Amino acid sequence: MSRVFSYCRVSTLDQTTDNQVLEIAAAGFKVTPQRTIVETVSGSVPASERAGFAQLLNKLEEGDILVVSKLDRLGRNAMDVRSTVEALTGLGVRVHCLALGGVDLTSAARKMTMGVLAAVAEFERDLLVERTQAGLSRARAAGTPLGRPQALSDADARTAQEKLSSGLSVAAVARQYGTSRQTIMRLRDRVIQ
Repeated sequence: MSRVFSYCRVSTLDQTTDNQVLEIAAAGFKVTPQRTIVETVSGSVPASERAGFAQLLNKLEEGDILVVSKLDRLGRNAMDVRSTVEALTGLGVRVHCLALGGVDLTSAARKMTMGVLAAVAEFERDLLVERTQAGLSRARAAGTPLGRPQALSDADARTAQEKLSSGLSVAAVARQYGTSRQTIMRLRDRVIQ
């Protein structure tokens, strides 16, 4: 008899996997707590690099079933999702996604489903890049400063450079300005070059 596992993931500590666990139970999958893997990690981290997912892989055996509430729980990137599903298929594990009507992603429908999802994901990524570039262009045209704000004002940076030149240590200057040693070292290195 096949064992059923679930993988539930959220991106931040202020989120919870409770809804995912409830959705899987409501869909009729009986998953014991020890076979429910939950973790908090960004979807941008490939599944193969997640501690909880690695723990799951160590438990899975041929013939097991893995249930996820949504495909993006496995990864935000279509290529990562695809390679993860293919790796699980290679282990003989069936993957069910509730958001896709509970489709088994390791079945014959998998190839078509994964192809469509990959195309949609690539389209969405291209749109996101276009919107980001348009937003940056608009901000530049409006004169909005981009990037991280400076840690020190120009006047403070000149004074800090003078203090470094007079022999004060990097740590002492950093303490005086309430900033990091790295900031002061970058300032020092800028003077030397």
